[in-house]
Amino acid sequence: MAEKDELARQIKAFIRNVFGFRVRNVELYKIALVHRSLTQQDAVAGKLNNERLEYLGDAVLSTITADFLFHKYPLQPEGMLTEMRSKIVCRENLNALSRKIGLTQLVQIESHVHARSADGNAFEAIMGAIYLDIGFEKTKSVFVKRILQMQLDLESLFAEEKNFKSKVLAWTQKHRVRLEFTHVVVENKPNKLYKAVAMLDGEAKTEGLGYNVKQAEQAAAQALCETIDFTA
Repeated sequence: MAEKDELARQIKAFIRNVFGFRVRNVELYKIALVHRSLTQQDAVAGKLNNERLEYLGDAVLSTITADFLFHKYPLQPEGMLTEMRSKIVCRENLNALSRKIGLTQLVQIESHVHARSADGNAFEAIMGAIYLDIGFEKTKSVFVKRILQMQLDLESLFAEEKNFKSKVLAWTQKHRVRLEFTHVVVENKPNKLYKAVAMLDGEAKTEGLGYNVKQAEQAAAQALCETIDFTA
């Protein structure tokens, strides 16, 4: 009993410190931390481990992240948003995030088991538990404020994904093709909106929009990337 009480205390402290709210149903979080290697059998609930909560948390994470990126980057196309979401919720990133926030130390796993995805799976399960404990809107709020905005460097992550211009430039230099961009202001209010046209050897290929010339060129270059065979 004392051991279970100590785990409950640790869970409550962890959720309060990392996510900023008080746990209502600590039993949900206990299950979220049980790796399948320590599955328990319950007469009513059946197998008790975090796999079902992991499934739920995965869906919750994907929905919240998609909504957040959709509103944060209003000019980015579907492909870019999908790549960003995938990078945020991928197993590698969630494993690293779990270690960073101290969740790894709470995961209940058989000592001889070395599961590379256990930490990330536990994070998804915790998100499933949070959703069941406090509802979707509050879960969305704490994940955005406490994880996306405090624990992840989204701008660096975004920069990694969006440098399509450099990728196209390297290809054009290799194949001795001239790359140029033309620009025009298509909207002045409330802010200037630019359109860039990517041209290969003087022929217009793709267009992109942005609130500055650089953004517009990157958008045009991204569209151009989708037409180029980089393996050739």
